[in-house]
Amino acid sequence: MDKWQDNRAWFMVLPVFAIVAISAIIPLMTVVNYSVQDIFGPGQRVFVGTEWFKEVLTNSRLHDAFIRQLIFSTLVLVIEIPLGVLVALALPKRGWGVPVSLVLLALPLLIPWNVIGTIWIIFTRPDIGLFGAAINGLGISFDHTANPLDAWVTVMLMEVWHWTPLVVLLAYAGLRAIPEAYFQAARIDGASAWATFRYIQLPKMRGVLTIAVLLRFMDSFLIYAEPFVLTGGGPGNATTFLSIHLVKMAVGQFDLGPAAAFSLIYFLIVLLFSWLFYQALQNVGTGDKGGGR
Repeated sequence: MDKWQDNRAWFMVLPVFAIVAISAIIPLMTVVNYSVQDIFGPGQRVFVGTEWFKEVLTNSRLHDAFIRQLIFSTLVLVIEIPLGVLVALALPKRGWGVPVSLVLLALPLLIPWNVIGTIWIIFTRPDIGLFGAAINGLGISFDHTANPLDAWVTVMLMEVWHWTPLVVLLAYAGLRAIPEAYFQAARIDGASAWATFRYIQLPKMRGVLTIAVLLRFMDSFLIYAEPFVLTGGGPGNATTFLSIHLVKMAVGQFDLGPAAAFSLIYFLIVLLFSWLFYQALQNVGTGDKGGGR
């Protein structure tokens, strides 16, 4: 009877697991079906095995898109994680400034993704945009629709503005969860601000920073709406990331077989990198604990 009561919670959430499993498995099996067949129409299909996978893996445009995506996601982590931690450290710890700061920081997160792209199109227009006109007014030629470097700068600024608040909120939650006794002990020992951050705050934030890194990596690696609205993948293919390349293949060219194979490879790449990041962060945390002893 006690064992039944201990496992009763699992039976209560079982319907949710079943719904999620069905909603995930059916689309996945459809994609798998398309990835191994050449479908000409209703009832007209030919099994091609791994032909679409070979075609995708040897596609030079896919290789270029993968490199662009990897550079973009790396820049996102390198910029947003340290910046988010710095902002979280600078936020007030008590008083009316706490809710005001958190609400203002969370505002970009409430804006729909396609609207974000539209906002930044207007903001960075070289003729009427506040940012674009100001930069050009300084004598610097800036046009994200014609210059690949300007397009990259614009996309990165948009991404940092949109998602750094998420890192700030996670880091701030981790900082506020640290017991005050640790800081009292650090003050008694005469620890500097850097030593307090290095040996108390950073190790205690390891859990939330792991979540932040995984969320930001997966989201940046799957980004589509913002750069598509802002640049359409251009100029040329300068900002054609993997997701945009996939949509062009599936919708623009209607190559459903290669697109299905590409989406499965895309899915496995995200899983692999997320697992590697998770393992690396866990090993860093284990090493820190070992060093502390």
